[in-house]
Amino acid sequence: MNDKPTGIANGLTNYGDRDFSLYLRRSFAQSMGYSRAMLAKPVVGIAYTPSGFNNCHRHFPEMLEAVKRGVLTAGALPIEFPTISLGEVFLNPTSLKFRNLMSIDTEEMVRAQPMDAVVLMGGCDKTVPAQLMGAVSAGKPSIMLVAGPMMTGRHRGERLGACTDCRRFWAQYRAGKVEDSEIVEVEGKLATTAGTCAVMGTASTMACIAEALGMILPGTAAIPAVHADRLRAAEATGVAAVKLIGSRLTPERIVNQKSVENALRVLLAIGGSTNAIIHLTAIAGRAGIPLTLQRLNELSDTTPVLVNLKPAGNGYMEDFFAAGGMGALLRELKDLLHLDCMTVTGETLGERLSHEGTGWVDRTIIAERNKPLEATGGLVALFGNLAPQGAILKRSAADANLFEHEGRAVVFSSLEDLAARIDDPGLDVDAKDILVLQNAGPHSTSAMPEAGYLPIPKKLATKGVKDMVRVSDARMSGTAFGTIVLHVTPDSASGGPLRLVRTGDRIRISVKQRRIDLVVDDAELKRRSAESKPAAQAPARGYARLYAQEILGADQGCDFAFLKPR
Repeated sequence: MNDKPTGIANGLTNYGDRDFSLYLRRSFAQSMGYSRAMLAKPVVGIAYTPSGFNNCHRHFPEMLEAVKRGVLTAGALPIEFPTISLGEVFLNPTSLKFRNLMSIDTEEMVRAQPMDAVVLMGGCDKTVPAQLMGAVSAGKPSIMLVAGPMMTGRHRGERLGACTDCRRFWAQYRAGKVEDSEIVEVEGKLATTAGTCAVMGTASTMACIAEALGMILPGTAAIPAVHADRLRAAEATGVAAVKLIGSRLTPERIVNQKSVENALRVLLAIGGSTNAIIHLTAIAGRAGIPLTLQRLNELSDTTPVLVNLKPAGNGYMEDFFAAGGMGALLRELKDLLHLDCMTVTGETLGERLSHEGTGWVDRTIIAERNKPLEATGGLVALFGNLAPQGAILKRSAADANLFEHEGRAVVFSSLEDLAARIDDPGLDVDAKDILVLQNAGPHSTSAMPEAGYLPIPKKLATKGVKDMVRVSDARMSGTAFGTIVLHVTPDSASGGPLRLVRTGDRIRISVKQRRIDLVVDDAELKRRSAESKPAAQAPARGYARLYAQEILGADQGCDFAFLKPR
């Protein structure tokens, strides 16, 4: 018997007799039609995440065949295995609640099953961070393959792409400017192909971050899902996975302090999703790397916004790909990046960029460094007595006229309260007020949904109001826009000061000073705190109970405490 622990001889099921274990495993494997010669090859596992509840991944069967083709060509045996799949709009209460569950599934299946390397196939928002978190913890040679963005649709002479345009039309519909018949027409044209959202939402942001970290093949983050290059990238990913076998280039070595800072630079330069702060913090945390909001601000001050895509700009991901993609962006940021970071190809980032040359770049989509769209980064962290551990504002998608603002708080105590009152004609609200949503953070029963994009009250929307300051401990979709302060930490449900805000209080926001404060004296806040104890959630059983016991705050990536390295 061959004692070399590779291929299906890896991690044998324990029957107390190793040779018998291998004999039995080969026997069962041969029932699937594999030859003994094929079973002697090294194995590349493929974490495969199609689902009838995940529209973004409907092209995965074709991509899988391309990955397998690459693996076989390079001399290894490809074996796919399923894990949980997270379809963003099909999960209740929110996909973030199940990101950690998917990361556990990925980690344990990669570790438990016999594979020498693994290809992680993901795309829809939370699947990419979940897989990267699991891969970092599993410590096995890994490479990511992202789904790619969908192509745009057409509506009455203009392009449409989920989901920034879906929000724009819905806002117009709520304001009475779009008829019932047209909103139904738009509904059928927002998402017309396979792939992730067509704008720089969370999925595309995480794809760009994965490339900045060095965890996917160069130039593959932005390839549209239905483009032939996406299949060629899948094949090349299979080849690259075989080259990783036996390598020390495991995810926890690729994800390090320097590569995380590179990813932050990219996040700021693309005007990316606020969700990415939570996800990147969780991924870095699995490698034992702290990511602070103070460091985010330091990098934001010296990183320009260079990418002109919705929701912060005008273009779509297919435009970014045609404009030069991540390669063009990284070359513009070159002097700000740690070029000695190693990537899954075995090259450093600097070597990759030197090999690529220059190439044509569409400057209407990817700006030059000396002519940035914005001089400073797309995201900024705010601190103050309302957010002692920080909050996030996507300033690249916000109204700069509201960056220095003080207004009266109009408070909604829960998502149910928001739904019940936001369109009430009798709601006492003005455009200069600040809408506040409580009890929607990670410790709430809502589990931090993308509810931070509070709708403009209908009585104001019908008068033409398009933006106002909104504050919550929730998240918002990366496709959303507006002057919205998110991820207020500590959150309401864990006892944070956000729970103490009352309608009529004054709130002051200053992007310049990086502050958000509740203008109420300390004595009054202490009195309110004594009277208002946060209700502890206590689910009876199952994953909900595990979630409630172990969930960490947004400043720690909303990971589970027991999953952090010790």
